[in-house]
Amino acid sequence: MASARAGGMWGGVLENWLDRERDQLPLWLPVGIGIGVAIWQFGGASAIPGLLLLALALVLFAFLARPHSRCRQVLGIAAITVSFGFGLISLKSATVAAPVLGKIWIGEFYGRIEAVENISAREVVRLRLVTSAEAGLPAIVRVNLTPEQFQPVFQSGAVIRLRARLMPPAGPTLPGGYDFARRAWFQQIGATGSALGTVTLIKPANTNTVFSAKREQLTQHILTSMAGNAGAIGAALVTGDQGHISEADAQAMRDSGLAHLLSISGLHVTAVVGFIFIAVSRLMSLSSWLALRVSVPICAAAAAATGALAYTLLTGAEVPTIRSCIAALLVLVALALGREALTLRLVAFGALCVLLFWPEAMAGPSFQLSFAAVATIVIIHELPVVKRFTERRDESRIRRLGRGVASLVRTGLAFEIVLAPIALFHFHKTGLYGAFANVIAIPMTTFVIMPLEALALALDLVGLGLPFWWLAGQGISAILALAHFVSGLPGAVSMMPEMPIWSFSAFWAGALIFGLLQTNIRYVGIPIFLIGIAGMILAPRPNILVTGDGKHLAFVTADGEVALLRGKAGDFVRDMISEKAGSNAVATPIEKWPGARCSPDNCIISVAAHNRTWTILATRTAYQVPNMEMAAACKRVDIVISDRWLPKTCQPKWMKADRALLEQTGGLAIYLADQRVITANENRAHMPWVHAAKIARQNNNLDQ
Repeated sequence: MASARAGGMWGGVLENWLDRERDQLPLWLPVGIGIGVAIWQFGGASAIPGLLLLALALVLFAFLARPHSRCRQVLGIAAITVSFGFGLISLKSATVAAPVLGKIWIGEFYGRIEAVENISAREVVRLRLVTSAEAGLPAIVRVNLTPEQFQPVFQSGAVIRLRARLMPPAGPTLPGGYDFARRAWFQQIGATGSALGTVTLIKPANTNTVFSAKREQLTQHILTSMAGNAGAIGAALVTGDQGHISEADAQAMRDSGLAHLLSISGLHVTAVVGFIFIAVSRLMSLSSWLALRVSVPICAAAAAATGALAYTLLTGAEVPTIRSCIAALLVLVALALGREALTLRLVAFGALCVLLFWPEAMAGPSFQLSFAAVATIVIIHELPVVKRFTERRDESRIRRLGRGVASLVRTGLAFEIVLAPIALFHFHKTGLYGAFANVIAIPMTTFVIMPLEALALALDLVGLGLPFWWLAGQGISAILALAHFVSGLPGAVSMMPEMPIWSFSAFWAGALIFGLLQTNIRYVGIPIFLIGIAGMILAPRPNILVTGDGKHLAFVTADGEVALLRGKAGDFVRDMISEKAGSNAVATPIEKWPGARCSPDNCIISVAAHNRTWTILATRTAYQVPNMEMAAACKRVDIVISDRWLPKTCQPKWMKADRALLEQTGGLAIYLADQRVITANENRAHMPWVHAAKIARQNNNLDQ
């Protein structure tokens, strides 16, 4: 009896709390769908039994609640949204499923160009090609051309003949690394490679590619209108083409926290929409007759919406731009109706639209960073203490300016706190001074550079745009100078090893609880958020990193020093290893490692960890060691690592990572303290693109 009364009391408390949060509950709809997408991402089809149990449990708890109660509704909707999200990404994956290449292929084929990406900074032109059925290749491949191989007539719709070296889309080389195979799967790219020799035009492009052609023309026009590196940044701001930005400038922008300025997203769409809306409003208001007979806000919103759609198509209609365009259109509708323009419901609706059409985007950094940034702005400005600080009052211009700067700094700091863990999870590094750099760069880009570029383009129609191009170039040069200065400051870039998934989950759970609730329960999210941050900070570095091909081996100390088995490893391998090690220290050759004994063919390395010394034998040439000698050497060490197949007689004390193992596991991250090994394939073996690649390899073996 007492337990029944207690249950009823707690049920009433829960019902009252949900009633107070009723205005916030719709915000959790995209969260539920996102959880379903995340379950698929980590479990694939194998997660279906667990998902069904979760949905069944939620439904049972819903039936235990009182009929027509808000608690029953919330639990029922939670079961539906999570299941819907899982089904949505499963359906999308099945819809885009296409064959992939099983092994390296060299040959000649015909291809129709679908897209052209000019990456002049790396002297590469990237073509997306639809292949002919006779070639026996995947339906869509991506091929790189050199500037000498590329011709201006190679535009979308053209048919070309080429000889190329193609390979299957690559997975992560190290655990937690970038999985291009996943991106290729959802883009239906079955192979990538490079053209060999001369590329021949068979059929010129048709006239249905007006936007891509105009985009390329506009990019070239901006490059010629602004001299030097400023032109490359200016083109990226207008057309989204980042291929002309030098690597030094791109790295400085990343390290200073300004790289988001280069990707066409909310900032750029907002600048375009705001410029058009204000300009049309002011022009229409000049005529009192027109202003009295036509709704100026509606007309200005319609013009801005048209501009937003045209800008999205002009810049290639990438997912981040489409996402920003949807949000901008919703803001314009709100302005036209006289409603509040930017709210969390608007952000949630935008996220819902993206998840419905591109559920795969949720796992990427672009989706997470952009929506986290916008939501942070709204949440911060809706806090009562912030509203009191920013409300208008009678004061001097200096105090008003100081209050505005303080508001920008506060928002920038909030950005860093929220966005830094996301950047660390995906890229293992983040800039420390980004908040202060953005205080200068964002207003200058939004209110100075982009309006100047718009005026320059408009005045170019009558030949008067040159002064405005010069002014825009000076602004961009100032941004680049700021980026190089900030990136060169001591400790400008913070690097950390791979964040545990539980830590990242706790970070998101805490942020969502604090951001999407309005009662005092929201403050429970703060300790959960801090637990996630603590897990990120305390994440240990791996002692040993092994690439998937076994050729590159790195040893990492607790303070971040890195030693490479092959000292001549290229910059790509060095950067990748530094990211996974969470260290910006310059990697040294293994010969300089204390206790390493190396010959031209192999090395024996001693590593101290957890009150004991581990001995590792690593081969570094293709020369075979006699079986008896190899077996004797293996018995004396704890770990053997090799890029070739080792005989069965090689039996080390703990682990043998030769080609036979690495072909199954991919790259390795070895933690000696707790004898734990993380593999690159353990969290992706269930993915459809991995199964497709495996089937393709098996088919090739059968054909042979």
